Amino acid sequence: MNAHSQFSSHTETPLHWAASSDDVAVLDAMLDAGADIEAPGAVLGGGSALADASGFGNWAAARRLVERGARTRLSDAAALGLLDRVEAVFTEEPGPDPQVITQSFWSACHGGRLSTAEYLLDRGADINWIGWDDKTPLELVDEAAQPGLYAWLRARGAKTSAELGPAEPDASST
Repeated sequence: MNAHSQFSSHTETPLHWAASSDDVAVLDAMLDAGADIEAPGAVLGGGSALADASGFGNWAAARRLVERGARTRLSDAAALGLLDRVEAVFTEEPGPDPQVITQSFWSACHGGRLSTAEYLLDRGADINWIGWDDKTPLELVDEAAQPGLYAWLRARGAKTSAELGPAEPDASST
């Protein structure tokens, strides 16, 4: 039940696979049978099954994992629009690292969560960070399906990676 894959660079468990597939019925059956909800091994960063569900945009599985007690990282809470959990992170000392805030903002846009994105932008997120799959937050948003979020991002200066142009070389590496 909690065995980790030994056949790839990832160490996923069957629960990770169910989360990555957005298969809520299998996820529930595995948790009912004793699967470790916090087992590490996600394809995305080596974390729990929630990391895979959130990262791959499998919102049904991600919500179910949270309902079943999975711990949320700031980026998971942002992607799911759990603003109360996002706000709670900012009351802790020390507060979140600026890079974590930016990554969580990216996740909020990935999840289509306008109010969470607003909150994180107000706390210093980089609106034009080029994240996973070389996409900016704007490139994650479907203009037709999420016109409010898309317009809000554009109004605040969000750009696509093509509009940003080539990345500047890191001066510290020369």
